[in-house]
Amino acid sequence: MSEILVLVEHADGQVKKVTFELLTLARALGTPSAVWLGIGASDAALASLGEYGAEKVYVVDSADMDDFLVAPKAEALARLMADSSAAAVLLPSTAEGKEIAGRVAVKAGSGIITDAVGVAADFTATQSVFGGSTVVTSRVSNGTPLITVRPNSTAPVPSPGAAARVDVAADISDAAKSARVVGRTVASKGGRPDLSEAAIVVSGGRGVGGAEGFGVVEALADSLGAAVGASRAATDAGWYPHQYQVGQTGKTVSPQLYIANGISGAIQHRAGMQTSKTIVVVNKDPEAPIFELADFGVVGDLFAVVPQLTEEIAKRKA
Repeated sequence: MSEILVLVEHADGQVKKVTFELLTLARALGTPSAVWLGIGASDAALASLGEYGAEKVYVVDSADMDDFLVAPKAEALARLMADSSAAAVLLPSTAEGKEIAGRVAVKAGSGIITDAVGVAADFTATQSVFGGSTVVTSRVSNGTPLITVRPNSTAPVPSPGAAARVDVAADISDAAKSARVVGRTVASKGGRPDLSEAAIVVSGGRGVGGAEGFGVVEALADSLGAAVGASRAATDAGWYPHQYQVGQTGKTVSPQLYIANGISGAIQHRAGMQTSKTIVVVNKDPEAPIFELADFGVVGDLFAVVPQLTEEIAKRKA
């Protein structure tokens, strides 16, 4: 079968969940080979990639991958793509993943598809476009397809095996080292999962009424082991930090379960969450546009409905 390259998303030596999703998808398209750019590729990390089907892991173990902006990574991936004669390259649809894909596409003269939610055996990608109002299928017509895939679009399924490590020299040009990273600030994290990767997301909107209203949203999220999200109206009002905004100008999520509380469903918000597998809506306005997307809807006051749901979940878990 043809080789499919999968760019590994990692932090502090740990492989992120989206990589396991991409490896699962790649197994349906060909023979997966993971690409680790940067330092920290431990035996344990490589073993975890083998557990999800990677037969090889190309490792560019160079500080240049981390000390400069994405240009060295794009250069290394473009060279590896040419040397391996891969049939396609899958990348996470994150800010960095999409920038790397764009740069590699220019270098390789290949077509690129971003924000795919599915990829068929012939590399036809399914996308949600125009603010989520239309679903289209697209296919690269020139060069090696580069496809970025949204997190949570594919359920990660193990396929245990042993991944062979293949070390690759960096050979990065001076031009790719024009922008150096001079400092990093570690983002503060609580005990909740990352919003972009969470399997369950509980969000609040204008209907929570204020910052204190997010207490019931957070309580429900914690009972489910979920991430917390917010609409643009809520973040613009200062009720919740902007890094948790879900929507066209925030983060795009595609969890297994999305619970929207007090969110009207403006197109900007819908564009960021409508590919969720199951959508539950709690809103006191029966005419709220978000009910058009709902698999399950509750018309009622979220401050009455959500605490009851949280309490019931706690009873079931007891």
